[in-house]
Amino acid sequence: MVNKYKILIVDDDTDLSMLICDMLSDNGYDYMTAKSLDDAYEILEHENVHLILLDINLPDGTGFELCQELRRVSEIPVIFASARTSENDKVKGLDMGGDDYIAKPYSIKELMSRINSLIRRTYGFKGKNSNYTLQAGKDNVIEIDTGSHTVKRVTGEKSSTISLSLKEYDLLLYLCEHNSQAVSKEELVNAVWGAFSDVEPSTLTVHIRWLREKLENNPSKPVFIKTVWGVGYILEETTE
Repeated sequence: MVNKYKILIVDDDTDLSMLICDMLSDNGYDYMTAKSLDDAYEILEHENVHLILLDINLPDGTGFELCQELRRVSEIPVIFASARTSENDKVKGLDMGGDDYIAKPYSIKELMSRINSLIRRTYGFKGKNSNYTLQAGKDNVIEIDTGSHTVKRVTGEKSSTISLSLKEYDLLLYLCEHNSQAVSKEELVNAVWGAFSDVEPSTLTVHIRWLREKLENNPSKPVFIKTVWGVGYILEETTE
């Protein structure tokens, strides 16, 4: 889910990957692992990933190749983690779009610190359990509890649960995290369906329509999720 950051570890060292997975789990992150470029592309096509920890030397190519392809379609943060420690490799990794570079062998604590720092810089300082309230008048209130993954409509002292699909929930939460910012259709598709997904723009349009039907009092005149013509969508009237 969007509210729990997911880290993709691309490394053919299984023992090291498992050690990192344990560390990520202890610090409240979700994780996935890939041992090759093919595995990584498959995951990125279908999964929403928030950060990639990327080795350079892989069985079917290099991490440089993955980063270069990724930057054509996405700004997902990338930390290179490699035994290749030459200045040229570091400069190459950063110049092609890497956000950080840590040399093996490294301290697990230092790696965790760098991951936390990059997540904060990229997604802000909100904790993974931040809650949101959408409000357009006292009788038009939507509450999102990210801890329990529930969305409720509140009318006076009464509340009712709004049933959302996983993709609808992820879309809503991504828009909440970018409150009052115009988010492009491409960014939304990359964030929710994956950087290399083959989802058509019409799929996003349909999911936005479904969200409006569930959240808005009048879906044809939305007050929360508004269209920004030529760009994408913006969520307004939200407070935390």
